[in-house]
Amino acid sequence: MMTHNTRTSALASDRTACEAAIAGLRNSLDTAERSTTPFRHWTLSDVLPQEACEALVAWEPEGSAVAGDTGGRRETRNGSRVFVEPEARARDPRLDVLAHMFDSPEGRAAVEALCGTKLDHTALRLELSLDTDGFWLEPHTDIGAKKLTLLIPLSIHDDAEQWGTDLMNAEGKTVVRSSGRFNTGTLFVPGDDTWHGFQKRPINGLRRGLIVNFVDSSWRATQELAFGPAALK
Repeated sequence: MMTHNTRTSALASDRTACEAAIAGLRNSLDTAERSTTPFRHWTLSDVLPQEACEALVAWEPEGSAVAGDTGGRRETRNGSRVFVEPEARARDPRLDVLAHMFDSPEGRAAVEALCGTKLDHTALRLELSLDTDGFWLEPHTDIGAKKLTLLIPLSIHDDAEQWGTDLMNAEGKTVVRSSGRFNTGTLFVPGDDTWHGFQKRPINGLRRGLIVNFVDSSWRATQELAFGPAALK
């Protein structure tokens, strides 16, 4: 079985693109703005390389992947959700570079240095979210198997900057609305106080985004992982 170290040391077929992507991620993390309201989180700029953004914007999955009202929970549509998993990486080298960027030792170390968290024995999970009018997300905290959350808006519509994630207090009231600006990022380490969601409001177009998580070995849906279950070893 391929180990995490040998897999990430190989990186993707285009080593130059991987190195440039990793450098870009490190710069985004190095220049992140820290806030403690309503909980500790960081705002990033220019998170993803241009080629990865183009691939994610051009990706048009089956219609069932586009969700309106999900009852406030993404898992109600588990069978239709879209991930950058091994098949997607093999199909598009730009997505392969994206996954290696986050999963590389350098990328992981930069995240750990910023947040003071440890990503040992975690696996990378990359979800392409596609939300339409009627969508809302109930307040939740991501605690449990998720050890890191990074939300990256990728919408190209005029109103998209208003479609950021709502950062909430324990009562479910929005305290801060993160930016919905293209290729920004909201990063946090899940904890008891990291309440967030999406207050229902008009979505005049497609709310597209990338949800980045590192998950521990208790994560059961291993088919969602960028490098499969071997990443948990």
